[in-house]
Amino acid sequence: MAEQAVDVVVIGLGPGGEEVAERLAAAGLAVVGVEEHLLGGECPYYACVPTKMMLRAADLLAEGRRIDGMAGDAEVTADFTPVARRIRAEATDNWDDRVAVERLEKLGGRFVRGHGVLDGPGRVRVGDDVFTARRAVVIATGTAPAVPPIPGLADVAYWTNRDAVRVESAPRSMVVLGGGPVGAEMSQAFARFGTAVTTVEAMDRLLAAEEPAAGEVITAALRADGVEVRAGAKVVRVAAAGGDIEVSLEDGTAGRGERLLVAVGRRPNLTGIGLGSVGLDETARSVPVDDRLRAGDRLYAIGDITGVAAFTHLAVYQARVVIGELLGQDPAAADYRGLPWVTFTDPEVGRVGQTEIQAREAGIAVRTGTAQVSSSARGW
Repeated sequence: MAEQAVDVVVIGLGPGGEEVAERLAAAGLAVVGVEEHLLGGECPYYACVPTKMMLRAADLLAEGRRIDGMAGDAEVTADFTPVARRIRAEATDNWDDRVAVERLEKLGGRFVRGHGVLDGPGRVRVGDDVFTARRAVVIATGTAPAVPPIPGLADVAYWTNRDAVRVESAPRSMVVLGGGPVGAEMSQAFARFGTAVTTVEAMDRLLAAEEPAAGEVITAALRADGVEVRAGAKVVRVAAAGGDIEVSLEDGTAGRGERLLVAVGRRPNLTGIGLGSVGLDETARSVPVDDRLRAGDRLYAIGDITGVAAFTHLAVYQARVVIGELLGQDPAAADYRGLPWVTFTDPEVGRVGQTEIQAREAGIAVRTGTAQVSSSARGW
């Protein structure tokens, strides 16, 4: 077993981990970045970038269908092929991270492909190699698609978001489990490409983490695109049914589609990374950190696994706090009061900071105002 001393080891090279590794390597520190999948993480290969290519194309189809009666006549024929081609050629390099690896190495960092495991304070094991960090270990292992324990689900070929962005053609029909941001975005995108979509959400409304009004607006928008929305619906069983997949609901009804997309949330990638060796809870769903992202002796955690929110811009923001700490720049403490996020449906749902409900629960006096853009002169 080889043991090597370096300044910093980063476990997980999604957007936050990649930022830490590149910036510290550029500053002259000896940095080892460890990633078992693709350097860059979920965002460039399966989420932010490829899904927005899908959504932009779907929006163009919807715009084309609005021409009649407003700007002339148009006949729109959907074809997913150009989208699939763009995702492979322009966004993901056919899911090859060679360019990202070379970028880190040109900055002076070292890339190690493998599963990084904490092996006590300041130590990381990757296969037969052990790296000891003089300054810090940064954990940025992110999340993966959550798969609920529904009877029969393991016996069918279901999709997660990772499969959905790799398709080369839109399916004939699809059931989407989950009405959160991913489920809502994918339901609308595929529906606009001609897929018959049924969206099933266990909560009583779509986008349950947002204001109730937002869920109502998006439900109406999806239905206008032909999506069958089933909110407050509990799935009790999944089974193959001929060439389709059937999703049975608690009320006795069922949804059926050629494909099944599971989009019920994310699970943290914390199992099997040695948290116990540094005094942390092996079963926790997040790593507790202070306002400088410190999680222990020479240990930092950033991104989804901190439990703040699962956003690329948040991971990069936290990364820059850690970078400032390790370079002795005395950065400002992490402050999440102005955290923005957007669901890229049509219309989009965006907000900054707390929802009205969260603010009221925090004891803040709240006043709200509502305006329908379509009822204003400019909106009309």
